[in-house]
Amino acid sequence: MRVLMIGAGGVGSAATGIAARRDFFERFVVADYDLDRAVTAVAKLDDDRFLPARVDASSAEDVAALCREHEITHVLNAVDPRFVMPIFNGSFAAGADYLDMAMSLSLPHPEHPYEMTGVKLGDEQFAVAADWESAGRLALVGVGVEPGLSDVFARYAADHLFSRIDEIGIRDGGNLVVDGYDFAPSFSIWTTIEECLNPPVIWEKERGWYTVEPFSEPEIFDFPGGIGPVECVHVEHEEVLLIPRWVDAGKVTFKYGLGQEFIEVLKTLHKLGLDRTAPVLVGGKLISPRDVVAAALPDPATLGGQMTGATCAGTLVTGLDKAGDPAEVYLYHVVDNEWSMREYGAQAVVWQTAVNPVIALELLAAGTWSGAGVLGPEAFDAVPFLDKLVEYGTPWGRRSHLLTSS
Repeated sequence: MRVLMIGAGGVGSAATGIAARRDFFERFVVADYDLDRAVTAVAKLDDDRFLPARVDASSAEDVAALCREHEITHVLNAVDPRFVMPIFNGSFAAGADYLDMAMSLSLPHPEHPYEMTGVKLGDEQFAVAADWESAGRLALVGVGVEPGLSDVFARYAADHLFSRIDEIGIRDGGNLVVDGYDFAPSFSIWTTIEECLNPPVIWEKERGWYTVEPFSEPEIFDFPGGIGPVECVHVEHEEVLLIPRWVDAGKVTFKYGLGQEFIEVLKTLHKLGLDRTAPVLVGGKLISPRDVVAAALPDPATLGGQMTGATCAGTLVTGLDKAGDPAEVYLYHVVDNEWSMREYGAQAVVWQTAVNPVIALELLAAGTWSGAGVLGPEAFDAVPFLDKLVEYGTPWGRRSHLLTSS
C-alpha cells in the first residue's frame, strides 16, 4: 500500500504518529499546501517510509499528478471538508482509492431550511457512486471518529446486539479545558462552524431526512470516563446521512455537547456574518470572514499541553435486544488528553479522530475490508475494526441496560 495523506495539520500529524508504529504500508506521502508543515510532520518520525510533499488541495489535477508521481494506491483526506470534492475527484482520476473523515458540503433548502433538506452532506459523492463501482475503486467516506467509529458502533449493534432498532443517536461530549484561554476550540473552528450552524438533519423511517433548528432539543447526557452530565443539542453531521443507507433503524440523530458558552459564541459569529465563507473586500483584498476567525484563534493542534480532561464519542442505540426485550446500549470510546499527549504528543480530539482512518487503511491493506463504490464504515463488518482499536491500545466501552416496557 502506498498512501498519500493530504493535510499535515492536527489530525494529519496525529495520523502519521499512529501509522509510524504499523507496518502495513510501503510509502506514506504527507502533503500540504504549506510544504514546511509537511516537512515538520515527517521530520518528527525519523522513518524513511514517510515523505513530505506540497499539494494544492483545491486542484483535482494537482492531487492526481501527485498520486501518479508516487504511484499512490490510497488517498487519505485530512483537510477541511471544503476540499473534499477536488481531492475525491483527483483520486479517482489517478486510479487511487480514497478515504475521508468528512463528506462533501451541504446547502440548506432555499425556502424551508429548518424543515426540508437541500443538498445533503455527501450528495455530490454519492451522485457518482456508480462510476467508482464500475471502475472497481473504493471511496470510503466518513471514517474519522464521528463520522467513522460511531458508524462502526451502529453496525456492530445491528449485527450483534439488537433484533430491532428504534433509534440510533450519536452522542458526543467531553470535559476538556484549555488553560490560559477564554475561548479555544479543540477542533477546527472552520469545520465546527460549518456543522453547528447548518440546519441539523434527522432521519425517520416513515419520513426520510428532514431538518430542524440548530441547537434544538437540548438533553442532558451522562457521559462515561469521568466526564459526567453534558447538555447536548442537534447539529448537522454525516452519520445521519450514512447510517440509514446500511443499517435498519427507525430514527437516526446526532447531538453534540457544546456547552452554552460555545453556542453563544457561534450564534454571535453568525449574527455578525463572521461564519460566512464567501470573501468580502477588506483593504483592497478579498478575505473569507470564516478564515479570519480561524486565523485569529489558536491552532487546536498546539493546545494539547494546556488541555486537561477527556473526550467521548459514542452511539446510543435503543430497541429490542436479541431476546426481544427492550434495551438501550451506549457504545463509546473515551480518550484522555493526558494519555494521548504522553503516548503520541497529540491532543485528545485530533488523536481520537486520526486513529480511525489509520485502522481502516490497515484493514484495507490486509483485504479484511474490501469493496467498490462510495461506501460508509457501516457497510463493512464492525468486529475487525473494533478488534484493531483494542490492538492499537485504545479500547472501546459498552454501557447497557434493559428497559421496562410501559
